[in-house]
Amino acid sequence: MKNLQEEKEMLQEESSIFNARLQRRSFLQYAGAGAAGIALIAAGCKKDRNMDPPVTGGVTLDFKDDFGVLNYAYALEQLEAAFYIQVAATPYANISAAELAYFKDIQFHEIAHREFFKNALGAAAIGGLEVDFSKINFADRTSVLGTAKAFEDLGVSAYNGAGSLLKSTVYLTLAGKIVSVEARHAAYIRELISPNSFSNVEVVDMVNGLDKSRNPMEVLNIAAGFVKTKINVINLNA
Repeated sequence: MKNLQEEKEMLQEESSIFNARLQRRSFLQYAGAGAAGIALIAAGCKKDRNMDPPVTGGVTLDFKDDFGVLNYAYALEQLEAAFYIQVAATPYANISAAELAYFKDIQFHEIAHREFFKNALGAAAIGGLEVDFSKINFADRTSVLGTAKAFEDLGVSAYNGAGSLLKSTVYLTLAGKIVSVEARHAAYIRELISPNSFSNVEVVDMVNGLDKSRNPMEVLNIAAGFVKTKINVINLNA
């Protein structure tokens, strides 16, 4: 009985973390966007489940400036949002009410992230990516959790690796706030799969105690297995 009670208390505590479904005003508050400039950047951010129609001929990430880095993050958020939208729409067999609620909350977080970058970039935003989830069995818990773990770990390492490419401290601050949410997602998913694995050697460097990072090419090569749209990269070392 004690273990059941402890588990219940843990679920209640985790629920408080993921409970806020981010509408425009609450997302800006969560992002620390009190400054007028940031508010203007994020103006029009909305929680829209629909992605833009996939572009033809591929997209290009030009890392010559911060817009390239933001588009890189936008591409990853498109992928994650599409995945969680599908998970929430077609829950795997025998999913618990608690797990479904958490996945729906994560879905709203990822949609908010996606729409934030889309609106921040404006006309400079890349088009919608065509995703390929044919390798995922959305009816199977193991398949869904394994993919969620891969996406969340990838996202955290991507933000960690891209931070040094940003020149604007405003964008860097916002990226830091978003990656902290992604890390919460990653920790939760990891605990669902294997208790006490939320910060193991797969994701944390045990020498310096820091999250591991990946450079953009490493990340995009991994993500390519789930994206049909060709993603071109230029000026990465500029």
